[in-house]
Amino acid sequence: MLSQMESMLQLLQQVNASQAETIKKLTEQNESQQSRIKELTAQVAWLNRQLFGRKSEKLGIIDPAQLNLFADIQSEQAQEANDVRDEAVEKIVTTREERKLERRNRFMTEDLPILEQIILRPDNLDETLYKKIGQEVTRVVEHRPGMLYLKEIIREKWGLKDNTAIAPKGMSGVLIAPMPLLPIYKGIAGASLLAEILLQKYEYHMPYYRQIKQYSHLGMKGLTESTVDGWFKQTMPLLRPLYEVLKEEVMKADYVQADETTTPVIDHEKKKAAKEYLWMVRAVMERLVFFHYDQGSRAGAVIESLANRHHFKGYLQCDGLQD
Repeated sequence: MLSQMESMLQLLQQVNASQAETIKKLTEQNESQQSRIKELTAQVAWLNRQLFGRKSEKLGIIDPAQLNLFADIQSEQAQEANDVRDEAVEKIVTTREERKLERRNRFMTEDLPILEQIILRPDNLDETLYKKIGQEVTRVVEHRPGMLYLKEIIREKWGLKDNTAIAPKGMSGVLIAPMPLLPIYKGIAGASLLAEILLQKYEYHMPYYRQIKQYSHLGMKGLTESTVDGWFKQTMPLLRPLYEVLKEEVMKADYVQADETTTPVIDHEKKKAAKEYLWMVRAVMERLVFFHYDQGSRAGAVIESLANRHHFKGYLQCDGLQD
């Protein structure tokens, strides 16, 4: 038990050191950008005063037809100042949003246990030239039956032992392990949690608010329906290839049944649910099913077009109802 506590303490110290280093780096970047902004802003102000302001030395009347030798330089400096200012503002806003998201995620997951760790090292690392200088930790929420837990992805950061040395060709002075692919960008939900959300919604017809109550009981605080819905929307494109393969398998069958059924679809302009149609297509012998939606239409041309696109050659059974 004591050794576990010591290891947890060491891990927390490493995380704190990594966060302190990140904050220091962002602060230095911010100060550098602010200094550059002030410098370029002063240049633009000076140019504006020279062009439009009052000067102690009065200039004679300038011939409008006379060429300005410094027009290009003035325009370039003004454009550079605007570009640097916009870039700095964007970075500051992004940093603030990332910090806010990080604090929110930390609050949501602070009561969850850490049950899994993945430690990643930079590729082609030469330990005779590099030393470990820190690490980046990313936490992902995973699901097991009856529990939620955290999986830590620890990416080691290595720097040159000799600061005056030149990094090998194709390498940089600081190396960090690449981030593995996650299901959703900057999301804390892991693949197992996303799969559970979809299973609860479509297999057991469990709405988001009920799922959120369950996850709250399992230790995840502050989860909202909008967050879960955002995860859901980013998960759908990941399932699209499986859906296309399923359609191919069904349409390769010799005997297929198809029928449409009503489904309510929200009409935002009319602010009410419209009655539209969803097609079910089933390979009878293979016991495979997929659903097909085509602008809510129930016309026979929908299933005919689907069959033609997949070069269907078997028997297609459906009723003869036509609009």
